[in-house]
Amino acid sequence: MHNKPSTPSTASADLTPAAGKPRQLPQLLQVGGFVLVFLVLQTAWAKASGTWLEALVIGDMTVWPAAVWIGLLTPDIGAQAVGYSIKAPGGGMNIINGCEGLDVLFLLFAAFVVYPAVWYRWVGALATGIVAVWVLNQVRVVVLFYASRHDKELFALLHGTVAPLVLIALVVIFFAAFVSWSARRSRQASLEPQAAPA
Repeated sequence: MHNKPSTPSTASADLTPAAGKPRQLPQLLQVGGFVLVFLVLQTAWAKASGTWLEALVIGDMTVWPAAVWIGLLTPDIGAQAVGYSIKAPGGGMNIINGCEGLDVLFLLFAAFVVYPAVWYRWVGALATGIVAVWVLNQVRVVVLFYASRHDKELFALLHGTVAPLVLIALVVIFFAAFVSWSARRSRQASLEPQAAPA
């Protein structure tokens, strides 16, 4: 009987995920989870209409800072935040539910929920994404304010088509960049020598 030379077995190590590495969900579950999370968030936000939460998000976190930016850029306009509106002589703008950018943020959050990433990368990237969406939406509101005062047709085009598509495209680019970076870091970590067991 021929005896094969014994070699160290690595099969168990190959089948065991690295410490801290999340498990990949089946693609169908990822898609279904993404849709479910997004719909739940959208439904919850719709039910917040008329509540203190809506006032906080639209009035305090969208209208007020946008009016501040406009005041810094063009102080002679005299823009002021009044409730859900930016008031100014010569024309202002109302910010209604849906103009605060939460729909784009919900898309981003749903994508992060179903993507398997190491928790500390996940938290850091999501926090960065939330800030980025807020800043981008502030830019959108300010641009729409000036457009509404000077060209109603341009305002309609920006408000209904261009601005939403640009926001979604930028969020997709951000998430794709995170996925690429996270995968690269995971590959690098898997190539690092593991400490021998005691």
